Amino acid sequence: MITSFLLSYPLAGVLKRFVFLMGHMSVNHITRQFINRPDQVDITGAQMVLIMKLTAFCWNVQDGRLPQKDLADFQRERALPQMPTVLDYAGYVLFFPGLFAGPSFDFVDYRRWLETSMFDVPAGTDPSEIPKTRGKRRIPRSGTPATIKAVIGLVWILLFLKFSGWYNTALVTGDQYMKYGFLRRTWLLQMLSISTRMKYYGVWYLTEGSCILSGMGYKGINPQTRKADWSRLQNVNPWGIETAQNSRGYLENWNMNTNNWLRNYMYLRVTPKGKKPGFRASLATFVTSAFWHGFYPGYYLTFILAAFIQTIAKNIRRHVRPFFLTADGLRPTQYKIYYDIVCFFVTQATFAFTMAPFMLLTLRASLLVWTRVYMYGVLGVASTMAFFASPAKQWLIQRLKQRNQNVLQPREKHEQPMMGLPSDPGAEIDEAGREIREEVEARRRRGQSITMPTGTDMKAAVEDKLGKKL
Repeated sequence: MITSFLLSYPLAGVLKRFVFLMGHMSVNHITRQFINRPDQVDITGAQMVLIMKLTAFCWNVQDGRLPQKDLADFQRERALPQMPTVLDYAGYVLFFPGLFAGPSFDFVDYRRWLETSMFDVPAGTDPSEIPKTRGKRRIPRSGTPATIKAVIGLVWILLFLKFSGWYNTALVTGDQYMKYGFLRRTWLLQMLSISTRMKYYGVWYLTEGSCILSGMGYKGINPQTRKADWSRLQNVNPWGIETAQNSRGYLENWNMNTNNWLRNYMYLRVTPKGKKPGFRASLATFVTSAFWHGFYPGYYLTFILAAFIQTIAKNIRRHVRPFFLTADGLRPTQYKIYYDIVCFFVTQATFAFTMAPFMLLTLRASLLVWTRVYMYGVLGVASTMAFFASPAKQWLIQRLKQRNQNVLQPREKHEQPMMGLPSDPGAEIDEAGREIREEVEARRRRGQSITMPTGTDMKAAVEDKLGKKL
């Protein structure tokens, strides 16, 4: 309710509300981390969902105060020109099917569900394709799809209970783990990653089923099947993750609603109008994603390594994958299947290594397990980065030019970050330098003096903050 109170003041910026919400959750994250009592109720999971809903709500209200011509299509659709009633606001924030584990959604979706306009049938729809309803209810029958989601979710939970007894963090940190060979240890690390994901698969399927049962998961009529589509609040695609052949395929199928939140309410929001997202957008998104998860060192080991994996994947897709496609880049060659198989095993093994700190949490346990598999993920990333930083990259580029001469290549789309991870840290650093230079030049043109603090000045400032000598 404090968020609603702040929003009643036009001069209160969205940033202030965002800092308040993130700051409040950060205190709870730190408290949980230092107390470390598994027997105590942990509210941070539910609070993480609330953060997504409340920050999105703040932006939607802010958009409602701006002229329509200044808004993008996404903003215009979700803008709130008028504040909702307290009852509607509370109903949105405390919507029970997604309260504890998500999924999150925007207030405009909740209002359309509440008013049942979400279930309007487009004009001209074949009567045989209109989803059936029960009695006078406007919500299409959702019992069957909700039950399917619930059954699948329970199966994932049962699998987690079984597999977690075999593959758990105690296994990879214990002495028995080192009695196995390297390949067996790598396999056990992979199984630990899979068994941990089963828990999330189960919970997210159950909550999605609850939203479907309420009608909130309705997305309209599927244009391919011409049947009711209940995927509006889908949060995970296990098949897409377990068969991913690259980092983007892996990440975009995980925690989908968080990806949407980071893209729509952070990455695109900090980008000045008329400009493409650059270093500032990527940095703000990365920091938000990291703080949103918490402050365990393991999270940051995972995020940093995953950022470089994104860069490698991008280079491979640009400079290696085309060799396994026809010259126009539209059809696979007979060797493409071998490329896909190698990419599948490399992606799965790399992410099993990368996600280990995310499960182990502490710095000591994370580095222990990494060293027990000889840091294969770090060494692989470092050697591949070095390869693409060497003349070998230019050689690949020249070979591609010779191979694809006089053939128009499809234009590569700008990739937005998944889970807040920059798609190309090297390019982001270059972008940062460019933005800093532009800012310095702009200030000089305005007649402002530009000075940089010396090392002594910075040390004095730190000592002043700490209240003691270093």
